[in-house]
Amino acid sequence: MNTAVKEVRINTTENEESGKMTVKDLITVGIFTVIYFVIFFISAMTGMVPVMAIFYPVLIALLAGIPCILFYTKVKKFGMVTIMATLSAVLLALMGYGYMGIITGLVFGLIADLILKSGKYKSAAKMVLGYAVFSEWVIGTQLPMFIGGNAYAEAFRQTQGDEFVDELEKLISWGMCGIVVVTTFVAAIIGAYIGKAVLKKHFERAGII
Repeated sequence: MNTAVKEVRINTTENEESGKMTVKDLITVGIFTVIYFVIFFISAMTGMVPVMAIFYPVLIALLAGIPCILFYTKVKKFGMVTIMATLSAVLLALMGYGYMGIITGLVFGLIADLILKSGKYKSAAKMVLGYAVFSEWVIGTQLPMFIGGNAYAEAFRQTQGDEFVDELEKLISWGMCGIVVVTTFVAAIIGAYIGKAVLKKHFERAGII
């Protein structure tokens, strides 16, 4: 019994030193993915209003700042952020948000991972930047709308009504997509700094500067 426990501890230590993900790391990713998914779902529900159907990524970036920054303080292995973004995108694809989010989840999650690693997982500034980049993956869930244009909006006429569709059609454009990208980045930085302020003592205990 004691020998088995010692072997588990040795293996865990070896994984931590080698940079390999442990079961604990994957559980951490799973927990924060669920939290992020709930925030996404609540924010996306505001899409019942035409303007929020365009700008819900901004709301997500703002609201998810605290839990995501807390998650980043626990990230010590490369790939954890990529898994979170990709897993979130897969779950949303199954809900009908399209496969493009999986691509952007993989790309922006990977870039965010690289940013955190460049700060050796101890840089608060890199965490803020990493979160801002990570938040951009959500744009992938909107690409079908910007690509489809008015044809995409028309599909909602029977369920959402003429007023909703008419207003949405006025907002759908690639220029608006660019505005969403920029405002999402800014909102994520604000959300990250709020998270940093709320978690100040946690940052100090973790030795993050």
